[in-house]
Amino acid sequence: MNMKKVVAFKVLLVLALTIVTTSCKKSSSSKNSSRATGWDINSREGGFQYNTDFKEQETSPGLVFVEGGTFTKGRVQDDVMHDWNNTPNQQHVQSFYMDETEVTNAMYMEYLDWTKRVYPPTDENFRAIYHGALPDTLVWRNRLGFNEVMTENYLRHPGYGEYPVVGVSWIQAVEFANWRSDRVNEYNLEQAGYLKRDAKIVDVNAESTFSIDTYVNTPTSTYGGNEEVINPERGNKRFARTDADGNETNIYATRETGLITPKYRLPTETEWEYAALGLSEIRSYNLYRGRKKYPWDGQYTRNGSRKYRGDQLANFKQGKGDYGGIAGWSDDGADITNAVKSYEPNDFGLYDMAGNVAEWVADVYRPIVDDEFNDFNYYRGNVYTKNAISEDGTIQIVTVDNIVYDTLSNGKVIARNLPGEILQVPVDENETYLRANFDKSDQINFRDGDRQSSRRFDDFSEEEDSNGKKSETRKMYNSPNNVVSRDSEGKLVREYDKSNNRTSMINDEVRVYKGGSWKDREYWLDPAQRRYFPQDMATDYIGFRCAMSRVGSKSKSNQKKKS
Repeated sequence: MNMKKVVAFKVLLVLALTIVTTSCKKSSSSKNSSRATGWDINSREGGFQYNTDFKEQETSPGLVFVEGGTFTKGRVQDDVMHDWNNTPNQQHVQSFYMDETEVTNAMYMEYLDWTKRVYPPTDENFRAIYHGALPDTLVWRNRLGFNEVMTENYLRHPGYGEYPVVGVSWIQAVEFANWRSDRVNEYNLEQAGYLKRDAKIVDVNAESTFSIDTYVNTPTSTYGGNEEVINPERGNKRFARTDADGNETNIYATRETGLITPKYRLPTETEWEYAALGLSEIRSYNLYRGRKKYPWDGQYTRNGSRKYRGDQLANFKQGKGDYGGIAGWSDDGADITNAVKSYEPNDFGLYDMAGNVAEWVADVYRPIVDDEFNDFNYYRGNVYTKNAISEDGTIQIVTVDNIVYDTLSNGKVIARNLPGEILQVPVDENETYLRANFDKSDQINFRDGDRQSSRRFDDFSEEEDSNGKKSETRKMYNSPNNVVSRDSEGKLVREYDKSNNRTSMINDEVRVYKGGSWKDREYWLDPAQRRYFPQDMATDYIGFRCAMSRVGSKSKSNQKKKS
């Protein structure tokens, strides 16, 4: 073979290898080319649209990142109260986000202002919605105490704006979290060009509200179907495309865009305790195994550093008649609650995870944590629902005319759903048939208080309340069965359970609250301590903060390595 042929052969070989290499790169590594089919993703001609540029979940307003891991939930020291309700058990928590501080009066007032504008209490149809959201300011009153200044000023006066909101029931806290989820996602979609600018202020009313669940499932139903708001004529929508006929496609944001964040919610008890312990910097075996007593390092409540030696690290009751120390030389700087961020954060960057106010968590209270059945993201309180579907196959949206109200045990009326939201119904056998992981809609009593978990299975019977709703007469948690309702004229009807056979105050309507408060002794500052309170009642020492699940990688460091 002469030299010319050798050179030509080498040139052809290089070209062939280049073509093969380019083809392989296009089919296997191009982020806009499907690894399954080779088809184009995010093409301007339409087709499958997917956010291939997504790096990681952005931290939503007010939150800090809490990297998940394993820890010992509960105490290992002696239980001096003899509650025996926090037996140590090993748990694993997925990464999540949590509010940096408790929800403040100013934050809650923003919620009240929005509710009052959208559902004006001057309208008889909406009066109960606004009144149902109002905190109970009368929680400050005491038969033998002068506290009217807090009753009249604590919620609304700017002097208390950065103080944690109190007088909020568990139910109200959940509603605030739902409202916050809608407002944050509404803002994100507006900034991305999918909603009209400032529509959340100008165009919203009771008949045209925004719900993120509604937008995801049936976007044309948001804002009452106002096309000018939900499909503004702007050209910066991330995934909008034009088809061959010139029509705009992908004009609504979907979960595939990565723009829609998970919902704000109350943290689970396991999440709250894990976050409060702040184990991110702990490497000591004893501390990892459950020996850490407070959100800060050490076994004492006073600061041990030279500059601040002796200062209290949290706001709590020092002793009988001592809520803050001696005037001019205060132990903790407060007599009632204190402004958020008044004390140092823990290693996760969370403030006041001990003291100031105790906090609602999501869980229904039970004395025993069933870690034998589950040790991953433990939570008791699951009630599974699904979207209600009309006979014509469309999703049912709550309107002004079909708002459902509930009368709570204290006589307060709250809205179970709001206009613009998707009507929810319990899951049925279509979802539960032959499933091993759940078998009914309400899983609160699973393995603890239901028929399957009771030794006296044959003694279970059913009771029927004034509304005809049947419920099991529980032997394990045999709490009073008081019934509060309203008659046809709207008057409150109270039926008290006067039975002498009731043995417990625990039922499915009591929720866990964690952490000590300004009103509690040092004992309750331990994150492992747990107490319960009726979900529809409020106090002057229980507040709350929100959490949000994390999607994607467990840690931010993993994302940095990949990029």
